[in-house]
This record gives sequence, C-alpha cells and structure tokens, in this order.
Amino acid sequence: MSNYLNIIGLKARNAFLKKLNKKTKNKVLLNFVKLLKKNKKNLIKENLKDIRFSRSKGLKVNLIKRLELNDNKINQMIRSVEEIIKFDDPVDKVLNKWKRPNGLKIKKVSIPIGVIGVIYESRPNVTSDVSSLCFKSGNSVILRGGSEAINSNKLLVNYFRKALTNNNLDPNYVQFINKQDRRYVDYMLSKMSKFIDVIIPRGGKYLVKRVKELSKVPIIGHLEGVCHTYVDKDADLNMAVKIIYNAKLRNTSICGATETILLHKNILKKFCTPILNELKKGDCKIYGDKEIKKTYKGEIYQASKKNWGKEYLAACISVKTVKNSDEAINHVNKYGTMHTDAIITKNKKTALKFLKSVKSSIAIHNSSTQFADGGEFGFGGEVGISTNSLPPRGPVGLNQLVSYKYEVMGTGQIRK
Repeated sequence: MSNYLNIIGLKARNAFLKKLNKKTKNKVLLNFVKLLKKNKKNLIKENLKDIRFSRSKGLKVNLIKRLELNDNKINQMIRSVEEIIKFDDPVDKVLNKWKRPNGLKIKKVSIPIGVIGVIYESRPNVTSDVSSLCFKSGNSVILRGGSEAINSNKLLVNYFRKALTNNNLDPNYVQFINKQDRRYVDYMLSKMSKFIDVIIPRGGKYLVKRVKELSKVPIIGHLEGVCHTYVDKDADLNMAVKIIYNAKLRNTSICGATETILLHKNILKKFCTPILNELKKGDCKIYGDKEIKKTYKGEIYQASKKNWGKEYLAACISVKTVKNSDEAINHVNKYGTMHTDAIITKNKKTALKFLKSVKSSIAIHNSSTQFADGGEFGFGGEVGISTNSLPPRGPVGLNQLVSYKYEVMGTGQIRK
C-alpha cells in the first residue's frame, strides 16, 4: 500500500514541476472534450455497472441520483470544461506591484498550489470538473472516488490522461487511486504530506469528519450545509413562496439546499400557510416551533433543538419564528455551518445588515440558496465549497486554486 501510494505521490510531484502555458493547457482540455463527446455510450455503459452495484448494496435513492450519468449530464460536464477553456490562465498573473523608496520593485504574482488530493463520493462529474480545474490552474491532482462510482471515474480519468498523452504531456497531472480499501484514504491523509499540498473532501459529513481528524495537510472544504432562508417582515409573499420552494425542493441532496426557514413573527398569519402549503405539495415533511404549529393547520411535527442544526438532505425542513432580523442573524450564526444563508426582504437596509452580519461564506438576498455552486457563480465548475474561516471561501473554482509569491527586484540594495 505505502509503495503504491508513494509512487503516485512522486509522479504527481514530478508532473507538477513541469510548467505549462495557457495554449498547451487548453489544447489538452479541448482534446478531453472531444473524447467525452465521442464516448458518451461507453460512459453510460460503465455508469450502469456502478448503478447496478449501488442498488445491490442498498444505496439511498438520492445518492443513486447523484451517481447517474445520462446524455444530459454528460453534456453538462462538456459545457463545464468548455467554460473552463474560455477562462484566462490564473497562473503567473501580477496581482499587485509597487516600488519602495529604496528602489526595490515588488510584485505579488499568482502561482499554483502544487499537488491537490481530492476525496469524494457519488458524483462522476466531480472527476471531470476537478481534473479540468486543477490542470488549468497548473496543479496536479490525485483523485480518490467512492466505490459506488469506480467504473465511471476510472473511464473519465482514462480519457483525461489520454488527452494529456495525445499532446505529448505527462499523464500524471491526473491520477486515480484504484483501490477501495479505506486504509488507502487513511494513508493518503496521514502519510503523504511530503507529496500532497492540500486535501479537498467532497461528500457526506462522515467522510469530511474523517478527513479533518486524520489529515496532516491543510483542508479546503465544509462539514455540513445547514443553510437558512430568513423571511423578513418586509418580504414579498409571492417571491418568498417561489424562492423557498426552490431552495428546499429543487434538489434536496445538495449542500446548498435550505434546511431551516426563519419567519418574522409579524408576517406569520399571512406568510406561513402559503409557504408551507407549497412545500407540502412537494411532499415535504415539516418540523415547526410552537408558534408555527399554532398558525399552520396542515400536517406538521413539533421541532426540538436538534432540528435547528439538522442537515436533512431530504424533503424535510425546520421552521422557526423570530422576533426580528437580529434574532434571525443570531440563530444563523449559532446553528448554521457558515455555508449559505439567505434573506428575503424589500428592505435594503435590513438586507445589507443580514449580509454583513451572518458568518456564512455565501450570503444571499432575495434568491435561492441553491445558487451556492461554482458553475452558477460563473466559475465553470468547482472542486468544492469551503466554509473555512481562512480563504478560499465559498465555491472553489479556477482562481481559488492558486496561491501567490512575492518577486522582489533590486539593483544592489542592502538593508541598513
């Protein structure tokens, strides 16, 4: 095991040291797009093997939906890579420059991070997105997907590596750990710090928790997505109904799905029933506090403290009454996970206060929390969403996969 992984680490490090220009990077990505277009049937065929395996293991329906590849999802993957091709190369950009009184010229210049390790579950599109983003940003990547998507992931990595060799480049810019034993993940996290510069986990909270406990290298990621939508006293009813339905039920299994609704007490009679009735049409299970239970006459369950910090990733939601925007902000900061939180209001002053005061990495006004996504931000894709206090935060796309250095030019100066 150690020999297998150390060789992968060494190959990734050696590939990273070979610097590439924008033109070469884009040629590889264009070739990868051609291979995806040409091999849709092969991808779907391999993906069906994964789906059959996952069903036999009793994988939940929402996770199988994440896993599934079809013509539309492959086209989305292709569009994502095509978007990445259009972006400027984020490497070797002068971010700032100045001259000191002693004549020293200082430049702050963007550089790749190095070798990125990505551990993820279910979604094969992650393989395509992450490979493309890491390569375009000058990094090499070591991928370790879940056993449920092994066939899909292997084929996608093979196509990317083929695109590299077709352009006479080292295929080890992108590597895949083709071992399903969890000890390989543990070793990757705890014994490969001399090869890997950063780890990005994408998956359920148990995976991320394990990564955080074991990793000896820095982590970019989030543990849970306990996202809130606060409906203020100055909200528009039709807007609130439409946004909350989308924020909860468009896709219940993503980390940007709203898990708790906060309703201002002054609008309870007018807003509570229309909002919750709409959710009921989508077979959403509702947990409410005492005030909500008094107001809403439909089927509802009593909420407890446990519900306020709950990430359901299913058609379930918690609903709480708050006295004002300050209480809403305090609730978000206490029970939220610094992922994505939204306010619905026509009052710009209240909206600004909410946006500035919540600790969230993404704060939204009058829109759905489901926009918490690198593609929706115009990043062409993402390697994940970060709720770390230190940057990068929010969707981690191309321009978040670089660091920087200072280049200082002198003419013989010495320090007194």
